Amino acid sequence: MCYSSIVQTLIDESSRIWDLRDKRTDGWPLANTPHTPVLICLTYLFVVKILGPKLIQNRPAYELRGVLMVYNAFQILFNGWMFYHICRLTWFNGYSFICQPVDYSDNADALQLIVLGYYVYILKLFDFLDTVFFVMRKKENQITFLHVYHHASIPLTVWIVFRFVPGGQSIFMPTFNSLVHFVMYFYYLMAAMGPQFQKYLWWKKYLTVFQMVQFILVGLHGLQLFFIECDFPTFYRWFFVVQSIMFFILFKRFHSRAYKTIAVDLKKFKKIA
Repeated sequence: MCYSSIVQTLIDESSRIWDLRDKRTDGWPLANTPHTPVLICLTYLFVVKILGPKLIQNRPAYELRGVLMVYNAFQILFNGWMFYHICRLTWFNGYSFICQPVDYSDNADALQLIVLGYYVYILKLFDFLDTVFFVMRKKENQITFLHVYHHASIPLTVWIVFRFVPGGQSIFMPTFNSLVHFVMYFYYLMAAMGPQFQKYLWWKKYLTVFQMVQFILVGLHGLQLFFIECDFPTFYRWFFVVQSIMFFILFKRFHSRAYKTIAVDLKKFKKIA
């Protein structure tokens, strides 16, 4: 009896939460129900952790230089395009950094933001190719917990924002994220162009710092909502703050380990020399 009551309570609460979704986005491909992004992300984990390595283990690593150059160029163009249009509809159009409620009307700008939010969601699924290329190139050292967790969780995050709060305060995250990815894929494009461009990639460690700055700013942007009156759901205040803290810690740990190892290797090299 107690068990059935708990199950019924969970069902009722799930239905209540689902009723809060933005019904303007009902029926959109790959985003209509939460089952779809969850299944896609689980498939991603299966492919990059189990199926992919098994298929490639007895094959030579693929170079993929041409593919990577096209892929990275596309990411640069698309993220740059996203950054411009998000800014055009929001920060260049009277949006408030302090408090901006979600516009659930059929206003033209609000509807355009929904479309851009959908593009962000689809792009995060497209980003799975980052890991697929690592698998095909046998770059196991690049397939870290941080990399896989980040790629598997972000589509779910973006789906939640897209389906429940497509706009308002939540727009800060995709704005800054598209800028970060514009810079990041520019670095990857240069790296894919060959060894002769290695001397221009001295700023790699600052790329990780830029990503950490992103999480700090997104976290602070969400944190301010605890101290001001703003018509924005309380849950998402916690959502943005907690997620930002978690990703900052993971990226900071990665940065410390990666560049501490490089520093140690350089010291050893100098002693040998």
